Amino acid sequence: MDLRLYDTLSREKRVFTPLDPNNVRMYVCGPTVYDFAHIGNARPVIVFDVLYRLLRHLYGADHVKYVRNITDVDDKINARAAERNIPIRDLTEETYRNFKEDVAALGCLAPDVEPRATEHIAEMKTLIERLVASGHAYVAEEHVLFSVPSMPDYGQLSKRPLDEMIAGARVDVAPYKRHDQDFVLWKPSKESEPGWPSPCGIATPGRPGWHIECSAMSWKHLGETFDIHGGGIDLVFPHHENEIAQSRCAFHAGVMANYWLHNGFLQVEGEKMSKSLGNFVTIRDVLKDWPGEVARFNMLRTHYRQPIDWTVKGLEESWKTLDEFYAAAGDVADKGVSGEVLWALTDDLNTPQMIAELHRLRAEVHSGAAGAPEALAGSLRFLGFLRETTAQWAGRRQAASNIDVSKVEGLIQERTAARKAKNWTESDRIRDALAAMGVVLKDSKDGTTWEIAR
Repeated sequence: MDLRLYDTLSREKRVFTPLDPNNVRMYVCGPTVYDFAHIGNARPVIVFDVLYRLLRHLYGADHVKYVRNITDVDDKINARAAERNIPIRDLTEETYRNFKEDVAALGCLAPDVEPRATEHIAEMKTLIERLVASGHAYVAEEHVLFSVPSMPDYGQLSKRPLDEMIAGARVDVAPYKRHDQDFVLWKPSKESEPGWPSPCGIATPGRPGWHIECSAMSWKHLGETFDIHGGGIDLVFPHHENEIAQSRCAFHAGVMANYWLHNGFLQVEGEKMSKSLGNFVTIRDVLKDWPGEVARFNMLRTHYRQPIDWTVKGLEESWKTLDEFYAAAGDVADKGVSGEVLWALTDDLNTPQMIAELHRLRAEVHSGAAGAPEALAGSLRFLGFLRETTAQWAGRRQAASNIDVSKVEGLIQERTAARKAKNWTESDRIRDALAAMGVVLKDSKDGTTWEIAR
């Protein structure tokens, strides 16, 4: 079963061929730990968690290495720590802890390695000195900058001419730059900021630029060239473009990663998420009102490369769907993931098709097909769902709605008996009583199911 992935660099869907099937390597850009992660940050975490699970299934859990970094040195971190009047380390530790709790609630496996930028300063300085020695970087006024013109094919990932990239980017204006698009590898630190001994003989303590951090951490944990680099579409330029430039020039390599994957943008209720619009939603905000499985399922309803509109209506629909899956397979012992579900995922993580296969399996459960409950349960657990018992899941519904589940189920049994006795008056009375409680009934040839009207 071939895995095909859309590569942003080549702009085509390609069969995935790892450099070493016994050591499949993936790097994904992680959070900058200065505040709660927003729901847009959750999208790459969930998307690449699904890919990680798939790679582990195809190549074996011991043969896949997933690295997701933590950026814990950054201007935003410095500003937030000063605003709160707390030590920078206290801020990054608190924020990192919150992030781990939030993504665990979303059903995401922990990466194999979660390196911190501040623990890889030595590797960053080594890369910087290599780049200076080879003529791809230069020292100017206690800064070290990458020389973009030194790389003739710079810009292959974003596929934009250099002058267009300059016009479309927020370029730091600095008199010491040789070229407008040159970017910082190292800069001097103020007394109030974190600082380390600088490379290249610079006397003033300094700190790394953002882009060099990921080049250093991926090199340290995955090697000079690896299989997959992932992140949000917003990182294509300048972050990933600059990572490629640094790594390729430092190692004189043709590629940094063989496949570049990027998830699409997320908007909220039809609008771009922003604090000024009042629709800025953190993962923690979502988890206050919705189970993590609901948020995870809602994220996967849209193909990862497409834009997603995050809505309350979508969350409600996702919860109802998971109610149906729990009812069909929540307490069933599984026998592994369905081949059809795997087939959908191997087509560039086609999660809409994957969900269609889950619905097909659910229909087979209701038709009494042998093995269907186990296949549905196995597929859902493989994807990070059915983490609770059916009773626990129903309890979530009850807690969210203050509905007495046992009372509802008792009334449904009474209504079923009334229908069998063709006592339609009593049947309708019970239906209306349940509706008044906020319960919607669905009758089918397989029986009656119910859900809460939200």
